[in-house]
Amino acid sequence: MADPFLYNTGERSHYGCLGHEVQIDYLKAYVCRPSFSTDKAVIVAHDVFGWQFPDIRYIVDLIAGHGYMEADVVLKYLKEQCGAKKIGIVGFSWGGMAVHHLMLKNPQLAAGVSLYGIVRDSEERYSLLNPTFFIFGEKDHTISLDQIFLLEDKLKQYCKVPYKIKVYPGQVHGFAQLKPEDMKPDDKPYIEEARRDMIDWIKMFV
Repeated sequence: MADPFLYNTGERSHYGCLGHEVQIDYLKAYVCRPSFSTDKAVIVAHDVFGWQFPDIRYIVDLIAGHGYMEADVVLKYLKEQCGAKKIGIVGFSWGGMAVHHLMLKNPQLAAGVSLYGIVRDSEERYSLLNPTFFIFGEKDHTISLDQIFLLEDKLKQYCKVPYKIKVYPGQVHGFAQLKPEDMKPDDKPYIEEARRDMIDWIKMFV
């Protein structure tokens, strides 16, 4: 089983990255394009450690390799500067919570994947506008199984679009972000499965 997920934010890997940084008005962002032309894009909503953290950039590059332009920036930039016509969103931890919120508010997002986003219970949290996939770790120290079961029950009552909830055995908060060299052998199959599931959901709807 994975250990509790606690980053040492003073450390940075030597991951080289495949994309580049851009300035968009007052924002800086990391953008990665696939090696072929596409009119599809995925926004990556980062966790509390920010868009410059190497593990997030690794995920951005991973998704871009499947044919999606990547940027943790606004829809306008993706449409006007990247030519994106269909846009999805993926988010991790804090970003996963942001995905949940945006999938309730923004119909321009064709699909979303929320990875271990904190579950907040309210009547306004379940009427999703477009397909959304929720990924959780069984041993997450910040999200209890009871919270996940509540989310599932409420979505059954209120949600009118496709959704999916999946809990990965033995996994903790942040498990799907780890780079290959940081994975423990027992956790690697679940990490790879979660990433495949994430990509498959995006491909299905974006």
